[in-house]
Amino acid sequence: MVSLIAKPENLSEPAVIEVTGLTKIYGTKTVVDQFDLTVPKGSIYGFLGPNGSGKTTTIRMVCGLLVANAGQGRVLGYDVRRQSAQIRQRVGYMTQKFSLWEDLTIAENLDFVARMFQVPDHRKRVKETLNELGLSERANQLAGSLSGGWKQRLALSACMIHDPDLLLLDEPTAGVDPKARREFWQTIHELSDRGITTLVSTHYMDEAVQCDYITYIAYGKKLLDCRSDEIAERVGLFTWRISGKGLKQLAKQLENMPGVEQVARFGTALHASGRDSAALAASVAQLTDGTNMVAQQRESGLEEAFIHLMSGAEDNFE
Repeated sequence: MVSLIAKPENLSEPAVIEVTGLTKIYGTKTVVDQFDLTVPKGSIYGFLGPNGSGKTTTIRMVCGLLVANAGQGRVLGYDVRRQSAQIRQRVGYMTQKFSLWEDLTIAENLDFVARMFQVPDHRKRVKETLNELGLSERANQLAGSLSGGWKQRLALSACMIHDPDLLLLDEPTAGVDPKARREFWQTIHELSDRGITTLVSTHYMDEAVQCDYITYIAYGKKLLDCRSDEIAERVGLFTWRISGKGLKQLAKQLENMPGVEQVARFGTALHASGRDSAALAASVAQLTDGTNMVAQQRESGLEEAFIHLMSGAEDNFE
């Protein structure tokens, strides 16, 4: 199988993030284990993995909020272990949970953050940010009264107030509606076009495909790192989509067939996947030929790939 770890090629300038061997240990548990990451300037880097996989811990080590037990590297040209203060000044970090002040207005929140970062002419910068993110008409609304989508937009505005070169967004679209998610990603692509680099963690597969690169981490270990359009090839997984009646019984039969490594339900269809294309096709045909079921080969998607990767991962807390 092709390697699942591919360092980005053709970097025209130094990477914004280039770290090797990052490790974080709490007590007897290794939460992040020998993590390497190279992120090119202006790229959108998707950071995926299940809850408890070490994504947030890794993001915090990258932006200087946590000190690694081991590892080295540079972020925005600064040493990730010795120059964390300089890194934090040039990074916009959006946490999973809304962390601004709910009893302040949108404008007051942005003004406070701007002054914390000692932004020159901060009042002018607040007005510019309100306009850029479409918040001007709500400038005097209390943050605590905002919906999830508007809180998300305010949090992103606060991240951008000091014109950072790198955005670290930790599951920024969790709990917001599809329209707000689409608008958020449109903004991220616009920032990428301006040369701003983004490392974003997400659970949503439809969001992951919008990233230039994807890293998948499970239980502290990196399982995959490559361009998003190379994932199917690198995992080496083939998939058949099967629709019709009797899928529950078919799923049980498929699990024990040659070439079938995983079976998953996707809406009204089953997806049977494996790395042996011929054996998989033969098993699917054996069980579906002459029935009312329709079987079609399809390109393996992110969800099939990640289910496959997780099946071989070991929980570091067991």
